[in-house]
Amino acid sequence: MFSKEDSKRLRQDFWISFGKSYPNKWVLYDTKIKGLSLKFHFDLKMAMVSLDIETSDLDQRIKLWEKIVSLKSILIDEYLPKAEFQDFYLLENKKEISRIYVSITNVSIHNKNTWQETMQFLNLHMIHLENFFTEYQDIIDS
Repeated sequence: MFSKEDSKRLRQDFWISFGKSYPNKWVLYDTKIKGLSLKFHFDLKMAMVSLDIETSDLDQRIKLWEKIVSLKSILIDEYLPKAEFQDFYLLENKKEISRIYVSITNVSIHNKNTWQETMQFLNLHMIHLENFFTEYQDIIDS
C-alpha cells in the first residue's frame, strides 16, 4: 500500500518520464472546439487515451457527438480499430460526458514494471487519435 505522498510522487515521476521519453506538443485541451478535449489517463488498473466531449450545453454535446459518430467507420478503420464509443459516460465527479477511448488493463501507475508498456501505448494511440482529430477537425467543428 502506498501513502498519498508516495502515490503522488509516483504519478509525477511517471508523467515527467513520459514527457521526457516522448517529447511532443500534444493537442489535448487545445482543440479549438469548446468542450472537446483529448486526454491521457493512467491509474492503478488501466491506461486510456480518450476524446471527451464535456460541454455543459447538452445540445452542443449531442451535436458534437453526432458529428464524430458519423466518422466512426473512418476512425475505426484507419486510426483506432479498438475504439469504444460511449455517448453517456459518468465521471467520478458525477459529471456526464460523451467519450471515445482506447484502453489497456493490467497496468498500474504504482508498478514501474508496467510503465514502459503504458508509455508506448499512450504515445501510439494519442498520435492516432490526434491524426484523426486533425484530419477531421473541420467536419467536427462545422
